[in-house]
Amino acid sequence: MFGCAFYRQFSYKMVTHARVFSLKPFFNITDKQGLFLAATLKFLSLYFGYGNMCSWEKIKTKSIQLPVKSGQIDFEFMDNFVAELEARRVAELEAYLLATGLKDYILTPEEEKALSDFNSFKWKEFNITEIFTVKNTANILSSDIVENSGMTPYLCASAENNGVSSYVSYNKKYIEEGNCIFIGGKTFVVSYQENDFFSNDSHNLALYTEDSIREKTIQFYLVTCLYKSLKHKYSWGDSVSKTKIKKDKILLPVKDEKVDYLIMKNYISAIQKLVIKDVVLYADSKIEATKEIVNK
Repeated sequence: MFGCAFYRQFSYKMVTHARVFSLKPFFNITDKQGLFLAATLKFLSLYFGYGNMCSWEKIKTKSIQLPVKSGQIDFEFMDNFVAELEARRVAELEAYLLATGLKDYILTPEEEKALSDFNSFKWKEFNITEIFTVKNTANILSSDIVENSGMTPYLCASAENNGVSSYVSYNKKYIEEGNCIFIGGKTFVVSYQENDFFSNDSHNLALYTEDSIREKTIQFYLVTCLYKSLKHKYSWGDSVSKTKIKKDKILLPVKDEKVDYLIMKNYISAIQKLVIKDVVLYADSKIEATKEIVNK
């Protein structure tokens, strides 16, 4: 329908208006060759959409470019090229995991306890103003900024891309301090913003905790608690504001009737390790496979 091309190495059922491509004469191809061939058809998505749906009649006379050797399609090149790209990406992933400390996925005793005790957490409601300092962000019109003109995030009220619509250069007096929780005023999208940022004109809010607990893992936990505690109250027609949220309450885990920030930290750290574990194991297996090929 939209000209999107994918390689499928598994059996599947097909929706209407889709097409299956096979080589002439037909023969089985490797996964890497399939990925390469699908990539050569990606250009079709530039021409088709809801107003102009893709069909066989529209594309059957179009051409694609393929590598050749001695006048024949060079399938060996496809295999080697995709394998090299995979090796590069895995090496970059390995470097990132090491640099960020995410390579370590072994749970500490404290993290294991946080996971096992989750269902027995004690909870208590707190006034928003007991936990946060609430600030209205500057409202910068999108017509006043130049997209991709700088390195500072320009935030909107979208749930996509952590609220970042572009990276811009603008008057620094309107910059907001990062390491805070950002709320898209018109949509009640809640996100953690690690870096300083500019804000659009959606009547957004920035929430700051005390310096002693302004750490990423705790902020992640608070983001979810805020969203779950207040999302049902606000909508496009009844959007959140600084005045309104100051009267709201948030449900948080407690120990001895006080907010248990340590359990938040350990719980989020444990979740991160569980999520990243498969990525680390995947990267390790790919690196070992690459080493074996090189040694051969």
